[in-house]
Amino acid sequence: MSDLPNCPACGSEYTYQDQAMFVCPECAHEWQEGETNAAADEDVIRDSNGNVLQDGDTITVIKDLKVKGSSAVVKVGTKVKNIRLVGGDHDIDCKIDGIGAMKLKSEFVKKA
Repeated sequence: MSDLPNCPACGSEYTYQDQAMFVCPECAHEWQEGETNAAADEDVIRDSNGNVLQDGDTITVIKDLKVKGSSAVVKVGTKVKNIRLVGGDHDIDCKIDGIGAMKLKSEFVKKA
């Protein structure tokens, strides 16, 4: 029985040690002992002030945003209710009154 830790990325128990590094043969993740899982920190979506956003939150737009393919503009101070967080470049799905469904970047909003 080995005393090696499970992989922090995928949870596999089939890890092995290569000098000072631990290696997971299933996902190829490498880490050192005592290192935290950076992938878990990357999954957290934060607003422009550093507050953690969650599904269903209400946010406020902090910059005038042009709507691509339209002459409409989302004005500063526009409140958006019931957001949904998704992965990718634009990480917020929402509906804005008068404009419709949109994707926003979290760097242009703050939690209300």
